[in-house]
Amino acid sequence: MWVVFQPPAFHPDRPTSVAPARLDAHGLVGPTTAQARGPGWRRSSRGLYVPVHTDQQDPDQRIVEAAAVLPAYGGVTGWAALHWLGGHWFGGLHRDGRTPRDVCLATGDIHIRHQPGIAICEEKLDPRDLTVVDGLRVTTALRSALFEMRYATNERLAIVTMDMAAYSDLVSIEEMSVYAAAHSSWTGIPQTREAIPHSDENAWSPPEVLMRLTWRFDAGRPRPLCNAPIFDRSGRHIGTPDLLDPEAGVVGEYDGALHLLGRQRARDVRREADFRSVGLECVTMLAPDLMDPSHFVRRLHAAYRRASYEPESRRAWTIDQPAWWIPTDTVARRRALTDVQRTRLLRRRAA
Repeated sequence: MWVVFQPPAFHPDRPTSVAPARLDAHGLVGPTTAQARGPGWRRSSRGLYVPVHTDQQDPDQRIVEAAAVLPAYGGVTGWAALHWLGGHWFGGLHRDGRTPRDVCLATGDIHIRHQPGIAICEEKLDPRDLTVVDGLRVTTALRSALFEMRYATNERLAIVTMDMAAYSDLVSIEEMSVYAAAHSSWTGIPQTREAIPHSDENAWSPPEVLMRLTWRFDAGRPRPLCNAPIFDRSGRHIGTPDLLDPEAGVVGEYDGALHLLGRQRARDVRREADFRSVGLECVTMLAPDLMDPSHFVRRLHAAYRRASYEPESRRAWTIDQPAWWIPTDTVARRRALTDVQRTRLLRRRAA
């Protein structure tokens, strides 16, 4: 009887991912040699195959395929582990937004062969740094985030990693500080140590982080607040800008491609008008400014020249939060929310 092997989902909570299978002469637990050579299968790594319809661009599928070559000890680490653990901003692409990054496997002192799309880390691996989530062995969020920060190409990208790990409440700045200090001899720890003081637990996207760093380091302006809600004197919420210098009264917003769309653009215009109506000066960073920040820096300096620098007692706005407001600006505060509160209070951030 001709048997056509149908691989099950990798895990009930990952229904679109399929675990690679080895060849099986009977076609019971994997494709036969003839089936694997046909149009219905593709080779995911040496000796392993997945149905051709599986999405090679899907991060979960890429992670599952790479994890299939893990030895008896070890786990997926870096961006891939953070993604698997729920890290919203860890999609496994380079900064061009198109080129896939390798999935890194932490194997301790166990050597395995390198394969396309898979990177190997043979650094010392403490068993306490391993965990199993949805059937997959990964390094803990702390170990994974520290790996990304240590091997980031520069300090700013290390800061982005920390901020985005905090965004998904995987790691707090205090937890990272303690963990990094306990591993002071590891490669890249100096970069991590430099990045931590410049990190923030309330940044909502990588471009926001880069805008904040441009604001601080390239323009030399005071460190702004991230996503601080602004209210009028009666306690009405005016808006929550990406960045705010409360002393000068300067608001900074990042407008990516999404902000060029009709409805979003209309909301942005109304939002800026609301800020200006209470005396705040606005400046916008555009996507091209990420590659060449000089234009944004000039616009930021101009905004500071126009800023009112009004004393707090004379402002029509305030960052003092009314009694009804529930703050969500730290990892600890967000972790303390109920599921209902998370859905309601963090919906704008998720959008």
